[in-house]
Amino acid sequence: MAPGFWDDPNKARERIGLANRERLVLRPFDEMMARIDDARILIEMAEAEDDSSHAAEAAREAGSALDAAQRLFDKLEFQALLGGKFDASNAYLTLHAGAGGTESCDWADMLFRMYRRYCEDNGFEIEILDRAAGEEAGIRSISFSVNGPYAYGYFRGERGVHRLVRISPFDANKRRHTSFAALDVVAELDDDVEIEIAEKDLRVDTYRSGGAGGQHVNKTDSAVRLTHIPTGLVVACQAERSQHKNRSRAMKMLRAKLYDWEQDRKKKDLEKFYGEKGEIAWGSQIRSYVLQPYTMVKDHRTGVETSNVSAVLDGKIRAFLEGFLRMSAGGGRPVPGGVPEVNE
Repeated sequence: MAPGFWDDPNKARERIGLANRERLVLRPFDEMMARIDDARILIEMAEAEDDSSHAAEAAREAGSALDAAQRLFDKLEFQALLGGKFDASNAYLTLHAGAGGTESCDWADMLFRMYRRYCEDNGFEIEILDRAAGEEAGIRSISFSVNGPYAYGYFRGERGVHRLVRISPFDANKRRHTSFAALDVVAELDDDVEIEIAEKDLRVDTYRSGGAGGQHVNKTDSAVRLTHIPTGLVVACQAERSQHKNRSRAMKMLRAKLYDWEQDRKKKDLEKFYGEKGEIAWGSQIRSYVLQPYTMVKDHRTGVETSNVSAVLDGKIRAFLEGFLRMSAGGGRPVPGGVPEVNE
């Protein structure tokens, strides 16, 4: 309501976004302190109560209040690890199937389901921007946005090659197969981050959207693919019915990828952009998911592991996300202890 607050809409939205990020810390902190105060009062009531059954009930309620306070503290401690420049931003994720045909396409689809389930369970909104189906099953590639507070901060450690070992459901001889899929993660940029993209450096292709059909889908060339010629970066979007809207959203994703690429170039360390993900094959994986001959998911950077593969593939990946953040906060070294267990 301040006079002139909306004179500059971009600045106003930036200030509102900053206030919302502050609330993400203040609200759980205030709630945690309220739970501790409740527990303190209940403990005093239990100590003053003559009736033993009433005292026991007050003590149980105090314990429940302290458990709730502990959960809020754990959440705040986790958020404290998210201090990067763009950690509070939304994120763009792109999955690519590696060598291996149908096996790898199915594995990419399994990974997408894992991330989708994690988002659903943790309040993140997910939107598919572009999807290329495999020839027989699964997906060759998929780009999607994850929207919510600290989306990029949570997912940036997932960037890299993911390896699956299992008995193939597509092999009549029931042999064990190894499949690979790679995930790229970039942060959505605010409008005040300047990225120059010359029109002459872009190749724009349009094609028909995939999907279940409808009045416009599959009938008009509304999907857009942008190729940035100098860097070779490619983005695509078919989420909207309008070609103009798809191009606008693809440009936002391209700006985000170009910013990440440019930061790496300035550091003369393209390993971070390509080498960290590496070739989608042996020796470059960040995490292995083994279903046969034993069950194990292990992150090769942090040492976090669990035998509960089904829970991980169902979206229970917080232990791996937190393990990476703790390692990053510790200067790139695995930090033993303090990582939550993977639960059913």
